[in-house]
Amino acid sequence: MFHSATLKLTGWYLLILMAISLLFSVTIYNVATGEIGERLSDFQNRLEAPGYMSLNDPNHRLFSAFRDNQRDVANRNIWATLIYVNLIIFFGGGALSYILARRTLRQIEESHDAQSRFVSDVSHELRTPLAAMRAELEVALRDKKLSKEDMRELLSSNLEEVDKLTTLSKTLLQLSKLDHSNLEMETIDLNMIISEVVQRYDKNADRVKLTLPAKPLQIKGNRATVTELITILVDNALKYSPEKSPIRVKLSRQGRQVLFEITNSGDGIATEDLPHIFDRFYQTDESRRKGGAGLGLSLAKKIVELMDGELSVSSARGRDTTFRFLLPIIRNNQD
Repeated sequence: MFHSATLKLTGWYLLILMAISLLFSVTIYNVATGEIGERLSDFQNRLEAPGYMSLNDPNHRLFSAFRDNQRDVANRNIWATLIYVNLIIFFGGGALSYILARRTLRQIEESHDAQSRFVSDVSHELRTPLAAMRAELEVALRDKKLSKEDMRELLSSNLEEVDKLTTLSKTLLQLSKLDHSNLEMETIDLNMIISEVVQRYDKNADRVKLTLPAKPLQIKGNRATVTELITILVDNALKYSPEKSPIRVKLSRQGRQVLFEITNSGDGIATEDLPHIFDRFYQTDESRRKGGAGLGLSLAKKIVELMDGELSVSSARGRDTTFRFLLPIIRNNQD
């Protein structure tokens, strides 16, 4: 589809270019031949002036023939030159038109491919829990001796699948909002937000070791999305690390930016997975075992990018995993 569209767009670009080129060629030809004709006629009029050459002079006929020949030669040369120039413009312009058409449609094609992959991934993620619920319900309907305890277990299992679908739809809605709307920015205290999120997950500070600067660090951002960002990273660290293992969270200032780091132990992330860890619906073997949908880190990256920041990860198999993000600090923060 996009190849055909590229050729059509190339044709339109080339048609416009050649129309302009031919218009200029006709204009140049008419002006050039007219100028040559006027010059030769003016020169002939001077020769025919009294005292130079009479009309009966044999040289007059020779000059007239020479003049007509020179005019024809000049016209042919001009015409040939314009044809060569237009051929060069046609082939060169065709190549440039194709390159321009490809560049114009590339982003649209990439967006279309990403949307197709997104729809396919969403369909897959929705199909899995729905299939599990359908299978359990069909088995239950066939079982005439189903007890209340079995029914309770069935409903509990279905409720878990509904929770997964709810979480998935909520995350998809958040991603959609971030893609198509502007966030309302305000001055927020990053120290306070991090403390609140950590307190929510670890009230007794048993696992999360929090290191914050003595003086609050303020950034320009959206409070709800920044809270979601910290929540995703903390939840991710707790989910993919051994039970009761320590999680280290550190906030510091780095020049004109704030640096947030969260480190957890565990199996680590394979080198081949690192470049794709922030892709939507990308799942490592570990995330599949944990039941993740592969959207949390994608949402986190989108939030950081909207605030002109940078999110990165460093890890390897059998080593600690550290997520970091840098965000611009507002100018009135003083050390």
